[in-house]
Amino acid sequence: MVGKKLAKSRRKKTKISRHSVVPKKPSLFQKIKINLRKIFFSPKGRGRPRKSWWYHARKNYLARYKKNEREIYRWLDSQQQKIDGFFKMIGLRRGKGRPRKKISIVARWRGLLEEKKRKWRRWLDFHTGIWSSRYHRLLQWLGLRRRRGRPHKQQKPTVWLLPISDQSELAITPVHLQWREIFAFLSTLIILLSTWWGYSYVFVDLPSVSDLTQKNPLLTTKILDRNGRVLFRIYDDENRTLVPLSEISQPMIQATLAIEDKDFYKHHGFSLEGIIRATIANFKGEQIEQGGSTITQQLVKNRLLNSERTIQRKLRELILSVVTEGVYTKDEILEMYLNQVAYGGSTYGVEEAAWRYFHKSAKDLNLAEAALLAGLPQAPSVYSPFGSNPELAFSRQEEVLRRMFEDGYITQEQWQEARDTIIVFAEDRIDIQAPHFVMYVKRLLAEKFGELAVSTGGLEVRTTLDLGLQKETELILQQELDRLQSLRVGNGSVLVTNPKTGEILAMIGSKDYFDFAHDGQVNVALRPRQPGSSIKPLTYALALENGKTPASIIDDSPVIYQSVGSPPYAPQNYDGKFHGKVTLREALASSYNVPAVKTLAELGVSTMLDRAELAGITTWQDRGRFGLSLTLGGGEVTMVELAQLYGVFANYGDLVSLNPFLEIKNHKGEVLYSNQCVTGEVACAQNRVFDSYTSYLITDILSDNKARTPAFGAQSVLNIPGQEVAVKTGTTNSLRDNWTIGYTTDRLVAVWVGNNDNTPMNSIASGITGASPIWNKTMRLLLSPEISHIFATPDNLIQVAICKTTGTLPCNDCPLVVTETFLEGTQPTHACNASYFESKTDSQTRSSTGQILGESQLLE
Repeated sequence: MVGKKLAKSRRKKTKISRHSVVPKKPSLFQKIKINLRKIFFSPKGRGRPRKSWWYHARKNYLARYKKNEREIYRWLDSQQQKIDGFFKMIGLRRGKGRPRKKISIVARWRGLLEEKKRKWRRWLDFHTGIWSSRYHRLLQWLGLRRRRGRPHKQQKPTVWLLPISDQSELAITPVHLQWREIFAFLSTLIILLSTWWGYSYVFVDLPSVSDLTQKNPLLTTKILDRNGRVLFRIYDDENRTLVPLSEISQPMIQATLAIEDKDFYKHHGFSLEGIIRATIANFKGEQIEQGGSTITQQLVKNRLLNSERTIQRKLRELILSVVTEGVYTKDEILEMYLNQVAYGGSTYGVEEAAWRYFHKSAKDLNLAEAALLAGLPQAPSVYSPFGSNPELAFSRQEEVLRRMFEDGYITQEQWQEARDTIIVFAEDRIDIQAPHFVMYVKRLLAEKFGELAVSTGGLEVRTTLDLGLQKETELILQQELDRLQSLRVGNGSVLVTNPKTGEILAMIGSKDYFDFAHDGQVNVALRPRQPGSSIKPLTYALALENGKTPASIIDDSPVIYQSVGSPPYAPQNYDGKFHGKVTLREALASSYNVPAVKTLAELGVSTMLDRAELAGITTWQDRGRFGLSLTLGGGEVTMVELAQLYGVFANYGDLVSLNPFLEIKNHKGEVLYSNQCVTGEVACAQNRVFDSYTSYLITDILSDNKARTPAFGAQSVLNIPGQEVAVKTGTTNSLRDNWTIGYTTDRLVAVWVGNNDNTPMNSIASGITGASPIWNKTMRLLLSPEISHIFATPDNLIQVAICKTTGTLPCNDCPLVVTETFLEGTQPTHACNASYFESKTDSQTRSSTGQILGESQLLE
């Protein structure tokens, strides 16, 4: 009985009785339907119904209003407390309660500052907490951070998202993604991909706009003469000279703005209207053919980017243009553009364009010329007036003038006047003056600053050359060489200097620089050539320093020198004669060879080589190949070094090296070099070669027309009446070189004639018929007919009457008495006697038989 009751109660407690029917499980479609009903048609919840939204809105408004009112009263109370505290601090109001101890003003201010500090700290902590909370909420909303507090109870997985079998229903827990998490992930992914694409496509290797001013463009080096006239422009691919905007004519600026960018001073780097217009045109053409670039965009493209037609380059150009407008002013951008833009060929920048097309500066351009130049940058090869269709240049000029009129830059009358203006173009050729001198200067610049600085650095080199004198000298050389063609003289060279300062006033290296068939580009002034007798003053200057005087007697008689391993050497005079006993003055002035060789034999070849090196001659380094013929021109020298040697005599013994530079500046106008010798800031002399007395005596001999009369005649071209000029000729035995070098105190002229291929001249050619006429005409250009030039005489020199035949004081039987110059203490003290003249015939007979001497016995 008990067992039946327990069984009955157990059946009642079970949910399913043995008589009930087990319900079927819902199908998948039914489950989805149930879930959708729960989502969109949720049943009403249990409990008391909610208030209306209007109730809650009023309640929230009243609560906010009361809160704001409390905050206002709280703020007013705090302000009143501050005021009361201030008055208490300065002693105008007493506080409540028992009075405090008296404290100093400093202590009061310190307390006040501490209170302020605490309040600021509370304010900072409060707002930091607010922003931290907002940041946390944002991350929660994006699904990147879990909510604070105990997590919600995990719901059972929805079956419709992931159908599972009956056996594994509780074994698999599918991932349930919230829509915020999906949105955050996709947004982040899109942002990262867009950023990466934008950076790699546009910003990678994007140049800096500071390169517009910090990175110098390719500039042109200008070589100027001493008066600022341009001799040559040196550039590498781009011929450009930077000028400020103030140095550009107003019509040129206006014409550029009118044709290139009329809204330049209104936009911020790009023109939206131009971009839309270009986009439409490009879309119709199915490729990028038309641009809407502003002046700023063109500047960025030319200086920082390239000219490829791609979207990437255009985007970069747009970004850099906006940045450029923020960094530089409008005038700075316009100045950089006008100095950068191409005007055809290798011409870049408005300054060089003005010079190439009109031979004038950019500040001197008129309206017609400016309109023509402003139209070139769009297509320089098409609109060039030197191109195959020059009429296109004038059509483009008309378009520029029309735009200027429409924009209000010019009036109708100015437009018509510009159209009627006849434009005279400069000749389109290589513009170079004094080419041999320019190439010499260019070589020195490269040694000083490097090839890159010369070709692209924009140097401004003011040289010592006088272009007017250069042109006159070129004309003289051309005329005289044409006259000497019958003597087989095909080339010549002239060098004009100031021996005091070493300035090169004129340099002509060959007859015609552009005669490449005859090596016209060769600068003979820099080529080693045999100097002939023009080197003799060096020998006689050494003799004067070693005890000889201008009155010293030298026997001009036959002599033969022999040395081991060399054939016998017998010097001969130019005229083939021997002149007996002659003074040193006559031997040098008449350029006798035998006395010069005998003098060098006494001094020693090594003595002459040592002094030549001190005088700046660098071509005699191989001493072993020189002998006694060195005094007759057996060692090659350059015209520049020979001019320096003669400059030593003009400077009374001081060596001053030749220098073609006056001043060198960079493109910013900063002085890189200044010739302080010319400005007088430093002494020009480099070292002392001879004493002043020796130098003056050589000068006195070379300027003595009477002393050279036996060889050249009294009225030769070496003599300039009314002027005291020292001069010496030189001709090599092979007749390949003919020289004349002469000088005054501040001018020196060196002339060479011959042939570049070393073919000999006609035997008639000599110092008188070859180089001397050119020297005479050039020197006359430098001398004033109204002012006679006289060399200053040093102190301690005296004039003494001597017997020319003996070099002693005169006696009654002396056939010729002359006045000679001596350094005081070196004059003769004994007179001649009659016995010398009686035995003169016998001595001449003995001298005619000649002498045979060993050269090794005479040389050091």
